[in-house]
Amino acid sequence: QVQLVESGGGSVQAGGSLRLSCAVFGYTGSSLCMGWFRQAPGKEREEVALRESNGFTTYADSVRGRFIISQDNLKNTLYLQMNSLKPEDTAMYYCAARYGLCRAGAMNYWGKGTLVTISS
Repeated sequence: QVQLVESGGGSVQAGGSLRLSCAVFGYTGSSLCMGWFRQAPGKEREEVALRESNGFTTYADSVRGRFIISQDNLKNTLYLQMNSLKPEDTAMYYCAARYGLCRAGAMNYWGKGTLVTISS
């Protein structure tokens, strides 16, 4: 059973940066797709960035060029570096994972989320 624990959220002004972390527990060593999702108040959850086990990454149009998803396999930790933050980036950010390819199905494992608030 994979467990995901996010950290790194907080409040920053527009234009600032934050780095989110997601610690992964219970990983068996099989290929793992991991990603970041977010949900703003009153809105549906949206995909932010995905990372395949081979390192291939995809980003939502709204964050491409500003956010970077990365992974430290030695530390079993997924990161989301967020730069040039905008008020519309305000949301609860969730780490998620599934075994196999990212597009093979829905994410099976979710963290509890970390809150990011961007002020103008």
